[in-house]
Amino acid sequence: MVHWLRAPLLTCLVLGAVFGINMISTSTAFAQDEVVAEVVEAVAEAEPAADADLGVGYALDNAVLFLCAVLVLFMQAGFAMVEVGLNSAKNTINILSKNVMDLAVGALLFFAVGFGLMYPGSYGEVDNAYFAFGGSGIYDSAADRTFSPQVDWFFQAVFAATAATIVSGAVAGRMKFTAYLIYSAMLTGLIYPISGYWKWGGGWLMQFGELVDGEYTMAFQDFAGSAVVHAVGGFAGLAGAMILGPRLGRFTADGKSVPLPGHNIAFAALGVFILWVGWYGFNPGSQLAFQGTGDIDATVFIAVNTTLAAAAGAVIATALSWAMFSKPDLTMSLNGALGGLVGITACCDAFSNVWSIVVGGVAGALVVLGVILLDKAKIDDPVGAWPVHGLCGVWGCLALGLLPNTHLDSGATSLMVQLIGTVSICAWSFVTMGGLFLVLKALGMLRVSAEEETAGLDISEHGMHAYPSDAVSGGAVI
Repeated sequence: MVHWLRAPLLTCLVLGAVFGINMISTSTAFAQDEVVAEVVEAVAEAEPAADADLGVGYALDNAVLFLCAVLVLFMQAGFAMVEVGLNSAKNTINILSKNVMDLAVGALLFFAVGFGLMYPGSYGEVDNAYFAFGGSGIYDSAADRTFSPQVDWFFQAVFAATAATIVSGAVAGRMKFTAYLIYSAMLTGLIYPISGYWKWGGGWLMQFGELVDGEYTMAFQDFAGSAVVHAVGGFAGLAGAMILGPRLGRFTADGKSVPLPGHNIAFAALGVFILWVGWYGFNPGSQLAFQGTGDIDATVFIAVNTTLAAAAGAVIATALSWAMFSKPDLTMSLNGALGGLVGITACCDAFSNVWSIVVGGVAGALVVLGVILLDKAKIDDPVGAWPVHGLCGVWGCLALGLLPNTHLDSGATSLMVQLIGTVSICAWSFVTMGGLFLVLKALGMLRVSAEEETAGLDISEHGMHAYPSDAVSGGAVI
């Protein structure tokens, strides 16, 4: 086979296998159209129409959730700018391509299998707390529904894309584009939905304590996804960075760290501001109800906690890096804000405003310490994906078991429950994604050659310059 056909064929095979399974089940349904039509007609006569007017409250809830989903989708632009800004110019197109495909491939696979794995109960009864599959596509509307199935799917799909794109920055500058597409497909189509089901789909992480009137008295708490979304991406990125190895020149032969500065800190700062704004869809949107007085009060309370935590994270990261390195480091400030946002994501509904500042401040300190830890361990994470999303994601969930909050006070969780849930989700992501990266490495599909890495992935993987003037003028692209 011609070598240039190998990459697109592998990608098509991954996507084709998923959609092939879906089409088999669809063709069976076509053969039964007449029977289905009769059943639908009978049900329509017996039950209220699913498209009956459900009132202004229904419209408001769905409109707000849709707008929150758009804000979360906008976070893809923020991730792209942060990653581009903190990496060299010669890898810009490669990073942007990965961010585009995270969303594109992720949306298709989450439609085909991901949502059915994460929320199987939306399609029917589920009796397995660890793994279940409800079906492909978007589930049917019910007459008494709270949300349109379409907006429900949309909101959850952009969360899945967020989990996947976190890894892009951690593996930047040396991973083959084909390998990244395979990783992205696996994470959004299989790995993220399964662990997401454990918590948000009603799986085993919701089943602690005693069973009273069909409900468990305790559950793992993660309001908007410090672990379910961010730690999944953070620990997948850590596995990728470890197995890939550092970029060329990142460490000397005797192990000394050599900084490789990003080419556009303005892009990175813009990306962080975009992410901060997008987080108001991520956290307040996870309230999932907006029409009542209590609901809207909770929504804006969550938004304020999100703001305070991000601000505290930025201030503490700046102060700590200033004390340690004698100068205030803007990249630490930016990642400190993101760390505060990740940390408060699990608990923005449960902490007071003051305690949210504490959660964000601790997260900002953890970002700085996490970057130093990776440096000492000679693990190359160009954007700090694991300190921000992995380490601070862990902190956000454990804070619910350590600091005063409504869940801890009510007995709805405990430190042990939070520890079990957090470790389980992080280990699931790290082990499964680590296994995939090892397989790709064994097949020679994971890392580009030294020559390709030196030339830059824009040219070696995509045959293009992000900044054409560099190619025209003959100037060096760094």
